[in-house]
Amino acid sequence: MLDVTFQFIGASNLPKMDVIGSADPYFIATIDDKLKLISTVQPDTLCPVWNERWHVKNVPSDGKLKVMIHDKDDGHIDGYIGTFEMGLVDCTKEVQIEGTFKRINGTFWIQIITSPASSPHLLPYTFDGPISFSRHFSPTVGLLTKLDDNGKRLYSTWKMRLKGVRSFLGGPPQHWNTKYAAAQRIFGPGPTCLALRSSIQAGHRMLYARSTHNEFGTIESPADVFSLLTGGRTSPHRVKPAVYTYIISAEDDTLRFSETGAAFFVDFASKHALHANCAENVHYSGEFHPRPEGGWAAFDETARSDKDTKWEIVIDNNSGTYAPDKKLLPKIKELLEYNFQGFDVIALDREDPILEQSREACREFALKFRGVAEKELQPHPQQEGEVTLSHQASIKGILPKHRLHVNDPHGELAASGDATTATEE
Repeated sequence: MLDVTFQFIGASNLPKMDVIGSADPYFIATIDDKLKLISTVQPDTLCPVWNERWHVKNVPSDGKLKVMIHDKDDGHIDGYIGTFEMGLVDCTKEVQIEGTFKRINGTFWIQIITSPASSPHLLPYTFDGPISFSRHFSPTVGLLTKLDDNGKRLYSTWKMRLKGVRSFLGGPPQHWNTKYAAAQRIFGPGPTCLALRSSIQAGHRMLYARSTHNEFGTIESPADVFSLLTGGRTSPHRVKPAVYTYIISAEDDTLRFSETGAAFFVDFASKHALHANCAENVHYSGEFHPRPEGGWAAFDETARSDKDTKWEIVIDNNSGTYAPDKKLLPKIKELLEYNFQGFDVIALDREDPILEQSREACREFALKFRGVAEKELQPHPQQEGEVTLSHQASIKGILPKHRLHVNDPHGELAASGDATTATEE
């Protein structure tokens, strides 16, 4: 078994793929169809430079790397450029990209470094970094004007590949909560449930679509985590006291999250199901919020700068849709501290009164000191008369034109107005 580091350097002489412009290339790398990496999109170039690293532990010495290069075509089917395959041998080389009919569609520069497996107790094909993330914007952003960076946060989702998920959470995944009425209406049998699932999945695809407008980055230091948490109308370079909805996907081990008050949640039946693409199982789900050491209530806004403050992440299992087992919270703490070194993680059960105190202190501080508006704390259209994500999708024929409102004691229903009855509109 080997530990392998891949350096995907770049490509050259790619074919022109777009009528206007050149190409927007990205690649998908797989090892033995067991592990996958999807690169960033490089806009309008035939000679993309990626310089993306990929560390993988415990790969069989006879493993094969396959790389497929595509042209990102926003709103349409992506174009296929070509493929190459190679074994896991130490090298820095230029490889030909073979397109359809064995046509050579450019070359790809790659470096591979191998070493004997250093952690044989880990599972085969264990992802070992770097922790990369993509920031996606709701397609409704493009319809809005005069939207500042803080406003854009309320239309953003983040997707982050974590290290060691299956080592820390190696047991059975968390199944959807069969005792929860809102979840029953999503995952149950019958045409109404099927229609609701289809609407949530369509919304997920629109939210998490890879495009030339995505933002990309890596987490390599506490400063990188700090940067992700900053933003706000009056304090754009300070940590925004915000509550985030998250899931850890059992499909690809990614952490997916957004502000709980994100505008695109309006008219969708479950925040967690929307992030999870209506998956029946997740590794975990809930909410989290950042806070200075000791909590927001004790923080002196004028005496200390955010960069000189020790920060904590408070994470919980507040998800009615999946109702994660509170016994796993210590493992969630270990997982996040392993990935976000330099941050202390406080893991609390959703029924712990200390959690409610911390969450409310976060919201109160946001309203009083950081310029956060009251309406930002709950899903809402950002501008009066705004076309919501669910409505935009229905116009395109993706979603059913009705909305389902259900009782939701855990606050997962994201509907405009009061969601107190189970009725179809």
